Amino acid sequence: MDVMGDKATLFETGRFVQPSGEEATPDESRDETADAVETGEAVEEMSLRLAAEAGDVEAVSVLGAMLLRRGDLDGAEPHLRAATAEGDRAAANNLGVLLHQRGYPDEAAGWWRVAAVAGSAAAAHALGRHRRECGDEPAAEYWLRQSAEQGHALGAYALADLLEHRGDPGAEQWLRAAAERGHREAAYRLARALDHQECSRTDGDGDGCGHDNGVIVRAEAEQWYRQAAARGHRRAALHLGTILERRGDLKEAGRWYLTSAKDGEARAACALGFLLRDAGDTENAAIWWLRAAQEGDGNAANALGALHAERGQTQTAERWYRAAMDAGDDNGAYNLALLCAEQGRTVQAEQWYRRAAYAGHREAANALAILLLQGGDTAGAEPWFSKAAEAGSVDAAFNLGILFAGRGEEAVALRWYERAAAAGHTEAALQVGIARLRDGDEREAERHLRCAAGGGSAEAAYRLAAVLDARRPQQPAHELGEIVHEKTECEEWYERAATQGHRRAQVRVGMLAAARGDVVEAARWYRTAAEAGSRNGAFNLGLLLAREGSEPEAAVWWTRAADAGHGRAALRLALVYARRGELAEGQRWADRAVSLGPDEVAERAARLRDALREELSA
Repeated sequence: MDVMGDKATLFETGRFVQPSGEEATPDESRDETADAVETGEAVEEMSLRLAAEAGDVEAVSVLGAMLLRRGDLDGAEPHLRAATAEGDRAAANNLGVLLHQRGYPDEAAGWWRVAAVAGSAAAAHALGRHRRECGDEPAAEYWLRQSAEQGHALGAYALADLLEHRGDPGAEQWLRAAAERGHREAAYRLARALDHQECSRTDGDGDGCGHDNGVIVRAEAEQWYRQAAARGHRRAALHLGTILERRGDLKEAGRWYLTSAKDGEARAACALGFLLRDAGDTENAAIWWLRAAQEGDGNAANALGALHAERGQTQTAERWYRAAMDAGDDNGAYNLALLCAEQGRTVQAEQWYRRAAYAGHREAANALAILLLQGGDTAGAEPWFSKAAEAGSVDAAFNLGILFAGRGEEAVALRWYERAAAAGHTEAALQVGIARLRDGDEREAERHLRCAAGGGSAEAAYRLAAVLDARRPQQPAHELGEIVHEKTECEEWYERAATQGHRRAQVRVGMLAAARGDVVEAARWYRTAAEAGSRNGAFNLGLLLAREGSEPEAAVWWTRAADAGHGRAALRLALVYARRGELAEGQRWADRAVSLGPDEVAERAARLRDALREELSA
């Protein structure tokens, strides 16, 4: 309750003349300052008592307020009653405060009513709160409104709280009024209300919030968080830090997290820890996580667990993961399951995955399904994949696609792939693109392949390049009859896939380079593909080397290609050995080419084999 009527002023402190030749220490200065304050109060009280004894009603009221604030209820009460009897409304309010502290709320309310009727905003606030505690909300609203309309910050805040409890939209107006008068909790709650508020204005279609309005609301929320935080509100400092961190103002965000954490906000200590970790300061991060975890923050306990797990301290990591579970954080069970899985403790991993999954942890449900699938329990895995996917796990949706595709249920698989692709899953977008290509829907295929390729899929980049390659027109002939090949978008996608290690893309990039006449570039890509195991790359590299007059080296690459099952390479080897006069070796490679094919190669190889056989038998 508000104490009113104290018009006393403290003497200035901190400006005392030291005795000449002596310099006070800081502790001595503080002691002298405290002594000076006490001396000033004593002098003030003496002056008030003298004025009160002389019949000054205002002095009597102020003296009573001073004693009340000091906790001297017995000394304050006669002065307040005397001033109240003389019509001093501040004394009536303070007498109500005193009686409320003594445990006489009804008698206190009577004096508050006297002061409130006389125009005391503080008394109206106190009376309104009393009536609300008694369950009389209409009377509470009446008196709180009286206080708020007189500009009393506490009255405005209490009125806003009452209206908000009822769901009355007028609550925000009074929260704002209290916040504007410096009430820090009102500023915080107003900021939270703005944070959660749906946009009051919509765009032209009326089905979404306007961007500009959203920016304004966020800026206003930040302003109120900042005001409350500056007045020492630790949760406001936490939220302000979050806003600044999201914006990228990490230095200022760290300052507010630190302020909030020092005031005992565990979530701020945890957030500060993550900020320090991201800056590379894991030692100080651990200090703040420890502080937050000891205050029951599950997220901080998980962070400590992960830190110790990275250091190989698995027992300590497990202890912190269990602490996270005890704090009600389901991530603790999930992380503990991951730790067990890494150690090969499959039974325990399944146990903790199940605990987290039953608590609604979608990634735990997905991981549990994978574990069951690896154990051959397809029937047990499917419901957990479904539960995780329905809860929003993109990986689970993709895994369901794989599961149904493996059963031959392509239509169902495609639906799950599309769901995962819509959420940005790269491999799912690739699968949708392949399915659309199979169905002949090239436009949709291209759209999904572009998404997957943009997400880093080498296979998608190759397939997209192939689609664009098949679509491009024949290049015009050069004046001298040569074909001019300029680098196109499809070649850029081939190159992206090739750079990511896609062997077929590497061969295709080599072919395009060769068509441009860039033999060195072509050889580089053919060799890269061949060394990665591409038989086409080895065959094409052999062709390039043979054209450049390096047939022995070409034969080496053709041998590699033929051994990998390349029929044309086997035929080339048969011809090489035939020309060298090594007829038996030529016949052996011709037989190999016949068996490998394709048909055209097999026919030519058969004719060569027969000719070599006849020559050998002649």
